[in-house]
Amino acid sequence: MMPKTMQILRVGCRIAAFLCLAALIGWVLNEISDSLHKDQRPAGFGRGMLQGALMPMSMPNLLVGKDITIYSTTNTGVKYKLGYTLGVNVCGAAFFGLFFLRVARWRKGRVPEQRAAGVQFE
Repeated sequence: MMPKTMQILRVGCRIAAFLCLAALIGWVLNEISDSLHKDQRPAGFGRGMLQGALMPMSMPNLLVGKDITIYSTTNTGVKYKLGYTLGVNVCGAAFFGLFFLRVARWRKGRVPEQRAAGVQFE
């Protein structure tokens, strides 16, 4: 295959893998949301952490019109809110930490190529 065809194929595979992962996450999120919604007890710290961690993953479902419960109105108060906040922050730190780590690796990989091309750094 030609290099351009390989690049297009690689991008297509990445998009397909991303869509499959998004569908899997959406299905898991729906199952968890349904099971948590059936529980009538007030949500505590642990459930707050779980819902907080799952909250960023609910965006694709919300964009396609699927209503997902991302916050329990029947909760224990401060304990639930602390758990929810901790869950959101830990999930966000893990996601963005991995993202920025990958960006840093990409940038390190490009530096030798740029130096070979004669690009000057300040």
